[in-house]
Amino acid sequence: MSKLSAPLQSSLMTRLSMRWASETPFETTDTLVITVGEWYVDLRVDKQTGKIDWALAGECIEESQDPRRVVFTHEIDSHHNFNVSNPCPFIPLPNGGVLETGTMARPDVPGAPQTDYEEVWRYLPIRECPEGSGRDLSWILESDEGVLEEGQHQVTKVFLAQIGGSYLVLHQKQIHVVGKSPLGEGAVQITGEEVSARREEWTDDHWEIKYALGPTCDSLPSMANGLDVGMRGHKSGEKVTVGGCDFIVRAHVEAPRKIRHSRL
Repeated sequence: MSKLSAPLQSSLMTRLSMRWASETPFETTDTLVITVGEWYVDLRVDKQTGKIDWALAGECIEESQDPRRVVFTHEIDSHHNFNVSNPCPFIPLPNGGVLETGTMARPDVPGAPQTDYEEVWRYLPIRECPEGSGRDLSWILESDEGVLEEGQHQVTKVFLAQIGGSYLVLHQKQIHVVGKSPLGEGAVQITGEEVSARREEWTDDHWEIKYALGPTCDSLPSMANGLDVGMRGHKSGEKVTVGGCDFIVRAHVEAPRKIRHSRL
């Protein structure tokens, strides 16, 4: 699996519908995905219960461009599936949306069998950011745990993401067991606890809390509570400190911004 060279770009998307195999399409979630470069943060909230339907974050890697096929790492996953996804074809639709197809575990069926699926996504306009129109900023940060030696480690995995006036944060406590595969290569087994999340939006000159979910949501870094990340001028790969915690800048784009097909 190799990364294909592409300019660093960003997008904001929502899901319009989901379909398992040949069943009827449905949409039961309020979904927002921020993608910046080759990284994404994805929060899906069940409309009926107001609880997290699925929360995940990681890297999106293009296997091919024509046709476009992408695999996703799950550095955070509220369904506790930390494997790399199966390749997912993305097909542009005449209305400007995107059709994603593939196979994945179906969590609502006992045993979570691998099942064919189709998802229809739509790009969203970028909300005006606090600095005003034309000053949009996009970035994704991942918590920096350093290099983990062989053995068992308790890890607090956090992703922060902002694109214009939209902000997401996901948090999950995990156990990483670092060892070696039968071939002598490094291998990590991951188990995770419940995910906490926040989604905030810049509205009427203030950050509004759209969702605050999970057991640690009140302690997560929050724009509405005065968080000032100060990401202008930073570059991907740099290390920064936010709220007393260390992060790696996974992706960073300053205006002008281009749109690319992405996780959503």
